[in-house]
Amino acid sequence: MITRLTDKEIVELVQEPKLLPTGFRDTLLNKMKMEDVHKRSEMKVTGSESNVFMIKVRQNKLNPLNFSVILAYALPETTGFFLLRRYNGKSHEHTNKIEGNRFRDFHIHYATERYQARGFNEEAYAEVTNNYSDLGGALHYMITDCNFILPPDEPALLL
Repeated sequence: MITRLTDKEIVELVQEPKLLPTGFRDTLLNKMKMEDVHKRSEMKVTGSESNVFMIKVRQNKLNPLNFSVILAYALPETTGFFLLRRYNGKSHEHTNKIEGNRFRDFHIHYATERYQARGFNEEAYAEVTNNYSDLGGALHYMITDCNFILPPDEPALLL
């Protein structure tokens, strides 16, 4: 079963406050598990409206610019996830299939209603960004961009 979300629903999920647990940075960046050519980590976080989200982090072992930081929404009553945002490195070329523009730079994928309606992956649309230049910066920007709340015992400077 394919789940489609409207742009309004996507914005509401991204903007829903999400409290990060103590030690989130260590779990996501310093305790990544080695798998094949990538190291990975993930963490579930519950939002203020009881929605469940997953943060997924992946980085290539050989190319540090080949990374993704993903915010996914756990679809209720399923085991599936809907990818709301994906913060990528500049290791590959991306093409927005509807607009036809191409780029090879740091970029952010956004879930959109119009890409879903055309049969593409929900987060197939992307825009170039200069808001980060490495994996840690991408995680920091996602936290700011997607309304995550830092735990009270972890100051913002530790991001």
